[in-house]
Amino acid sequence: MSEQIHVLSMGEMVPAVEVALAKTFVVHRASANGISNIVTEFGERIRGIATRGRQKADAALIESLPKLEIIANFGVGYDSIDLSAAIERGVVVTNTPDVLNDEMADFTVGLLLSTIRELPQADRYIRDGKWPSEAYPLTETLRDRTVGFVGMGRIGQAIAKRIAAFDVPIIYHSRKPQPEIAYKHYPDLKAMAADADTLIAIVPGNESTRHMIDADILAALGSRGILINVARGSVVDQDALIDALRKGVIHGAGLDVFTDEPNVPLSLLALPNVVVLPHIGTGTHHTRAIMGDLVVDNLRSWFSGRGPVTPVRETPWPKAG
Repeated sequence: MSEQIHVLSMGEMVPAVEVALAKTFVVHRASANGISNIVTEFGERIRGIATRGRQKADAALIESLPKLEIIANFGVGYDSIDLSAAIERGVVVTNTPDVLNDEMADFTVGLLLSTIRELPQADRYIRDGKWPSEAYPLTETLRDRTVGFVGMGRIGQAIAKRIAAFDVPIIYHSRKPQPEIAYKHYPDLKAMAADADTLIAIVPGNESTRHMIDADILAALGSRGILINVARGSVVDQDALIDALRKGVIHGAGLDVFTDEPNVPLSLLALPNVVVLPHIGTGTHHTRAIMGDLVVDNLRSWFSGRGPVTPVRETPWPKAG
């Protein structure tokens, strides 16, 4: 890497990644300068993108960078990248799998228990001075529940391992059954929702999963139903969810992701039976540092001729699995 390699950093990349990138590359930060201005001035020289996914690497951006070779995504989900445009151009796309599995699994268990036992609501109950007048109402429990997983990838399996320790039945829906997994597989999501009373959504966000949890699925889940979404906001029909929570079609929801982040509708925030969190599933110093290192490693490895470290499944790289 003797020549200067120009890299676009976009989506408010974490500072440690910016520092690490600057040691090897000429970095153009889109948070400091508008993307269009950067493209106008340096588009002919930019060969790589580091993205946190908060700004889209769409077809127009990819087309405007004629020398682009690689897009390194900070996170497992890469739905902010136009894969079709990247593939057509032969641009490699990478993400940060595995290094965040345990963090996401721990977090999901916490969100599940917080939602079922209403921990944030009980906290507010004390802060509002209500406890001296009356005890907090009884809540739902995890004890007599069947937990259905919408998706059973590597993160889903890490979550299920932890949920299994609570000695509750686990079932799952995915496109194909996984022979190495002992849990019952449902090819039909609605049938699984009818047999469960708790759904944990942990699937990629893309067109094939958009609104897969809709009004019909929520109705099948039923009045004791709890929905936990740690996947992508697009996976759930948010309007249908708000309606189901308001009407008691399901009991409650725990959400770390939303349709139009960071904008969360007031109609959702006003509901007492939902726990909302600002997309913090991997938000620890420990895990974000490891994810950042992998973003930088992918770019350094690519431009030193060794290929990408963690190419996504669809990317045009011979070794992508």
